[in-house]
Amino acid sequence: MSVERLIVVGGDAAGMSAASQARRRRPELEIVAFERGPHTSYSACSIPYYVGGLVDQANRLVVRSPETFRERYQIDARVLHEVIGIDLEQRRVRVQRMGEGGAWWEPFDHLLIATGALPVVPDVPGADADGIFGVSTLQSGIRVRQAVDERRPENAVVVGGGYIGLEMAEALCERGIEVALVEMMPQVMNTLDADMASRVADALRAAGIELYLEEPLVRFETAEGRLRAVVTSQRTLPADIAILGTGVRPNADLAAEAGLPLGDRGSIVVNERMQTPVEGVWAAGDCAQSFHLVSRRPFYVALATVANKQGRVAGVNIGGGYATFPGVMGTAMTKFYDLEIARTGLQEREIAALGWECESATIEDHTRSRILPGAGRIAVKLLAERGSGRLLGGQIVGAQGSAKRIDIIAVALHAGMNVDQVIDLDLGYAPPYSPVWDPVATAARQLTKRV
Repeated sequence: MSVERLIVVGGDAAGMSAASQARRRRPELEIVAFERGPHTSYSACSIPYYVGGLVDQANRLVVRSPETFRERYQIDARVLHEVIGIDLEQRRVRVQRMGEGGAWWEPFDHLLIATGALPVVPDVPGADADGIFGVSTLQSGIRVRQAVDERRPENAVVVGGGYIGLEMAEALCERGIEVALVEMMPQVMNTLDADMASRVADALRAAGIELYLEEPLVRFETAEGRLRAVVTSQRTLPADIAILGTGVRPNADLAAEAGLPLGDRGSIVVNERMQTPVEGVWAAGDCAQSFHLVSRRPFYVALATVANKQGRVAGVNIGGGYATFPGVMGTAMTKFYDLEIARTGLQEREIAALGWECESATIEDHTRSRILPGAGRIAVKLLAERGSGRLLGGQIVGAQGSAKRIDIIAVALHAGMNVDQVIDLDLGYAPPYSPVWDPVATAARQLTKRV
């Protein structure tokens, strides 16, 4: 009886989570993982803290090396190998070693596509100049750190005010660089409502970031192939280095070329078991489509938590078990210096696009009893359906101790609670951790008056 073979395309969170789960359940399964970069299983979310110097060495971001996978898990993890084609009829993939000519076919019984996401590169003049960096892989983070260490840039421009933009702006400031941030939208953090995002913008300005909103990128000025300035619709900003925080898109071109259907934002369509419509072919992580538990619609989001969970589900099923991935709510958090930022569920514009009517309430409170030292300010915004009071989303911006409170709201959304039920949650209390009414419950009390 021949041994079945699993090929994994992509060696980071989703791919290696799936490979590890499949190995635990099927010791006899042959598993080969192809990764085009030099690293497997690393913490991409920690890259800004490596660039900023909080993490001293890049290898500390690596969770499991290719050698570990080979020796401890009997998973043949081949780095610097790129899959350039998928033949679903012959059940094989076309592989080439990076930097070398020639390619060959590798057969599979099961195929997991975990190709991740690609940074959106603006289509403007000069975008290929030396000194312009996207930040999506550990290797890209290493290149940014080397540029900062070796070139000692004085001026940096961050293009885009999302999670990566904020985190990289802080990292560069920590390295003593003058930072400007440009954003084409009227606000930073487009996953927040405008009123909550304005609090983040205030923190950026207070930290000395030059913030320019509603200024689309026009071009990069260069000299002898090196970046010299970033030009927006309204100004020219000197720049020794530029960071692209303009978002990501699913890296699903291989899947599309093979004939697999694509869904929201071009992500690979899968069912709740992470199966594509082709038997034995699976997809997980930042290339795969999810399902939004609040809107009840297909949804795409690129988050490490989602990638790891989807990879686990795919691996369990490939290994002969049964697991499902119920969906997501876009729960995410970040920080900018001492300001913590978190969100979950739907925001106002998403609710309006669905044609639903909602009410919202925003409260300001303290992270702990106000009589204790270190009691910082926290703002909590909750959104609920008008009439029914069904909770639809929440956002939090505040001092240390704020962000993880988003998990209360996330669990309430998972449970389908209304705002009255949130008020009655038996949340822990002690003066060092919370006012007697937790700020989330206080927001629910205000919101229940309106819905």
